[in-house]
Amino acid sequence: MFSFLDRSLHTANMAVRKKLEGYQFWEETLKKARYIVAPMVDQSELPWRLLSRRHGCQLAYTPMFHAALFSREETYFRDAMQTCPEDRPLIVQFCANDPNTLVQAALLAQDHCDAIDLNLGCPQSIARRGHYGAFLQEDWDLLRRMVSAVHERCSVPITCKIRIFRDVQRTVEYAQMLEKAGCQLLTVHGRTKEQKGSLTGMASWEHIKAVKDNVKIPVFANGNILNLECVEKCMKETGTDGIMTAEGNLHNPALFEGKNPPVWEMADEYLQLVRENPCQLSAVRGHLFKLWHHSLQIHTDMRTALAQGKTFESLVVVSEEMKKRCQEEASKPGADQPTNDLPFPHWICQPYIRPRGDQKERELANKERPPKRHLVQEGENAGLSRNQIKRRMRYPHKNFLSKGLGPWIACEKCGNPKGLNCVFSLCRGCCKTQAHAEQMDCPSHRLWFKTKEERRKLWEAKKRQRQQENTISEPEGNKSLDPDNLNSVKKEDGSMTAQGDEKCQINGKETQVPQNGEHSVLSHHKQDPKGAETDNNLHDVKNGDIRDSLPTKVCLLDAD
Repeated sequence: MFSFLDRSLHTANMAVRKKLEGYQFWEETLKKARYIVAPMVDQSELPWRLLSRRHGCQLAYTPMFHAALFSREETYFRDAMQTCPEDRPLIVQFCANDPNTLVQAALLAQDHCDAIDLNLGCPQSIARRGHYGAFLQEDWDLLRRMVSAVHERCSVPITCKIRIFRDVQRTVEYAQMLEKAGCQLLTVHGRTKEQKGSLTGMASWEHIKAVKDNVKIPVFANGNILNLECVEKCMKETGTDGIMTAEGNLHNPALFEGKNPPVWEMADEYLQLVRENPCQLSAVRGHLFKLWHHSLQIHTDMRTALAQGKTFESLVVVSEEMKKRCQEEASKPGADQPTNDLPFPHWICQPYIRPRGDQKERELANKERPPKRHLVQEGENAGLSRNQIKRRMRYPHKNFLSKGLGPWIACEKCGNPKGLNCVFSLCRGCCKTQAHAEQMDCPSHRLWFKTKEERRKLWEAKKRQRQQENTISEPEGNKSLDPDNLNSVKKEDGSMTAQGDEKCQINGKETQVPQNGEHSVLSHHKQDPKGAETDNNLHDVKNGDIRDSLPTKVCLLDAD
């Protein structure tokens, strides 16, 4: 396992290692890679990268790492940088919003990879809160400084993965800016940062083609890749140098081979790689959910078992049971016919196609769907939300009706549990919406919109008052003294007055404050009885307080 390397070692490596750029980097270092597996959080770990490479992948990315944690915490670094000689070429991806932090992380990773990638495509809410990913695409000055810093100080190239703007020309200018800053390879995901979840929609290959036609560095396309036919079609229409896939690879690791193997073959091979290269259990569970996705729609009991697995061996048992059931179905006559509107039987690796529809259809579906935490009104689970019912199945002896109060009263607006002492008699979510609209407080739900608004107005009033006091001019006739004059000092009323020699007591000795720029013993030193000058902290001043008054320090005597 790798450990932290000091800066001098990285500097020495930069002098030895030849840094390639642009197409020379793509041809010699990346071996003209055309089939690429995307960086995926908690999904593109070492065992999955090795599985993908066995089945046609020519270039892989690590999951996205947080640059600040990577450069600061050794445990995070050690867990993140899992690789092996077979895991090349490899690009390490970081999210960051500070040039120095990104450079520090890149210097630690550069000896274990072939390039550093800056994530500018993550559209999730956590990226919005952390101010990274796709939410940096408007801050071109910051992006220019980050890309330039890594390009100038690291021994490996810097690449970027971006999302598009709605305007094609804006997207092209964005790509050209990154190219000028030092980016040596660009991956373009043909969706905007708003296209996510139920609003994912189709990726725009038109934007990708426009970027490819207007930059001089290699470009990879990402989006709408479900099978090998999509790969060839995208490459033909966009003219890009490579095709990157994420979700398509998760459901079918053999996508780049143009094959659709049985799910159990891919699952068994992946689990064996995990035994040889242990990784986080959450990653293993996530991959099994993706591989067995279509089959779990039929064998729903195994979905619960897979979710409840606490150890690697328990997940293996679930996968083996799914394998047994699917093989039994496959052995029946006519079992090779597609099921559930799928192109292949459910036990065959195949893409997951997100349901599409216009905005009105999605809104209608959301209205008809009950809330996630909708309370059950009948039976033994009366008064429990869906999540509580799931937990009761895991822990049947636990009482989920808090304090024996019985079933909760449902909120009139959404059906969630109503707050017993809510001023609006609503659940917290509905209460928050109404309290914000009416600028009211709800102590029961700890919502303080009215109080915060009153405090804000009071603070602004005090701020305006202080500003008015500071702008009051001095009375005429008073001579205004230069604040930089060493012989003047500021009085309590804000005016300046001449300051003569003052005396104060330091450790029982009387000391005179000099003028005309002479340095005082009050600054940081004292005289001991033998006359030797020693360091002294400010705590030694007993009868006064030292404050800065440029360019020397003045001792202000106590009032008494």
